[in-house]
Amino acid sequence: MPLHPVLHDVTERIRARSRRTREAYLAGIEAMRAAGPTRHRLSCANLAHGFAASESDKPRLRGDATPNLGIVTAYNDMLSAHQPFEDYPARIRAVARALGATAQVAGGVPAMCDGVTQGRAGMDLSLFSRDVIAQSTAIALSHDMFDAALCLGVCDKIVPGMLIGSLAFGHLPVVFAPAGPMTPGLSNKEKAAVRERFAAGLATREELLEAEAASYHSPGTCTFYGTANSNQVLLEAMGLQLPGTSFVNPGTPLRDALTDAATARALAITALGDDYRPIGRLVDERAIVNAIVALASTGGSTNHTIHWVAVARAAGIVLTWDDIDAIAQGVPLLARVYPNGAADVNRFAAAGGIGFVFRELLDAGWLHGDIATIDAGGMRSYSREPRLPDGRLQWVDGPASSGDEDVVRPAARPFDANSGLRLLDGKLGRAMIKLSAVLPEHRRIEAPAVVVDNPQALNRLHAANALPRDFVAVVRFQGPRANGMPEMHSLMPLLGMMQNQGRHVALVTDGRLSGASGKIAAAIHVTPEAAAGGPLARLREGDLIRIDGEAGVLEVLVDAAEFAARRPDADSTPPAQDLGRNLFAFNRAMASPADQGALSISCGPLLPERHGERDLDTEYALGGGRDAAAAPHDEKDA
Repeated sequence: MPLHPVLHDVTERIRARSRRTREAYLAGIEAMRAAGPTRHRLSCANLAHGFAASESDKPRLRGDATPNLGIVTAYNDMLSAHQPFEDYPARIRAVARALGATAQVAGGVPAMCDGVTQGRAGMDLSLFSRDVIAQSTAIALSHDMFDAALCLGVCDKIVPGMLIGSLAFGHLPVVFAPAGPMTPGLSNKEKAAVRERFAAGLATREELLEAEAASYHSPGTCTFYGTANSNQVLLEAMGLQLPGTSFVNPGTPLRDALTDAATARALAITALGDDYRPIGRLVDERAIVNAIVALASTGGSTNHTIHWVAVARAAGIVLTWDDIDAIAQGVPLLARVYPNGAADVNRFAAAGGIGFVFRELLDAGWLHGDIATIDAGGMRSYSREPRLPDGRLQWVDGPASSGDEDVVRPAARPFDANSGLRLLDGKLGRAMIKLSAVLPEHRRIEAPAVVVDNPQALNRLHAANALPRDFVAVVRFQGPRANGMPEMHSLMPLLGMMQNQGRHVALVTDGRLSGASGKIAAAIHVTPEAAAGGPLARLREGDLIRIDGEAGVLEVLVDAAEFAARRPDADSTPPAQDLGRNLFAFNRAMASPADQGALSISCGPLLPERHGERDLDTEYALGGGRDAAAAPHDEKDA
């Protein structure tokens, strides 16, 4: 099938825009590759340090060049999605030895859980944990001991961080190996209903805790289609993990077989063999576009409108929100998985899942089918599914038709002609909105603003019965430079309950919402943020706000001259003193805007400055925006 014209045009725009930065990136990884096999460049003392504790693997590590696999793990046993990784290194080492190779744990990365920190001070660290993970991945791979890497990560910031860090070592092949989702528990719809009842005072805390525990009940990823599970779909769309591996449950024979196969594949694609597939070459403009198509067509997490801008830059590619919007307005919506439907990811997988969706997209010209992937079969192999008949792993063709058209549909009969992910623009700035879970009658709202500087203030207004019937909640000073851009998901039960009562409500924020963003019209990631003097800092209580998700409008209906003359407010939130927030003052001060990836680290090739000033190409390659080196925005960060 010919490539869809929208996909072709967006890809070419990205390629032209990224020419200088991409060329610089590829030149850098070629220089690293040309230096030859890694550990055999080391001095004797260096190499001896590298294999001192390797016991039976010492002969291979000190002898002729055989592949050595670096394991980068996000294991911890507080986070259900990463608890299964505890046993992976021993398994991976055993597979490598059986194949005449070696494997070593190169390093660990932090893995915090947004589900634990929602509404808490720890959420202020969440977004920047991605950049710490990127740096931790780079440190793990910095020892020149490895010929390929295997990344063990699943959740929200972990996968984007590992990708950014791995791309800094783009000459190495990198394979991602997930752990899979937990089995179904209490349905997401039932859980959401209890949350809304609790917000209305109609359920006890014990009832709420029982519902939550029945939903999040075992090792594995949470079963809703949030950021963690969206990560997995995007990795497959880019060809960076084996086909069909995303939604196989932990602790099953098939899961173990797929981990073994990921190990074998990583060892097979090193520069020591004849099928070299470095990650820096695989992640090109087409792979990034495929990821955005997969995100939009499945109704995935809004967080990736930030993360994949950052991932692209790590590969020297300049992706913008306008690119994402153009793709999202064209690609059809083929999946309804909670919060965009009733099904969890287990049911999604059973109904056809990624294999079915990708085949439909490929056949409709909505994916680049010609990209190189870690799998020898290329992108078409990602329409296949793994099976384990008689204990032997093999891939079979995915279903020819949907197993449940309430969950997945063919491109000829989509849920919607476009994905519902939209870019908003207007006098309040630029923002993203996800409409796939919002009913048409709630996609446009014009109502007075209730302006608060933190989500807790809105809850207090509700408790005092001080909220108007219809309103737009404006939660500002929540951007990356203000406090690390926390998620506002803790407000969703309250706003959802109000909408159920027939009230017209919406959210506008320079913070994030959540991968589980749902039925409320929410203009999120507003940029410029309030802390940088953006329009949200000029809003006043009662200002009339218009959000039109389908038309892409975010406006304040105030005379333009009057609005411009207003003095921006300062953040009224008391400074946080706990949970390590002070350690991230530098990250906040250096963070780029949300539409540039909210990066607090340099990312991608550093190009020479022209005429003493940074040009556009250089800005996009760096972590910071044009004001990134400015002084901290307030005394709290000084």
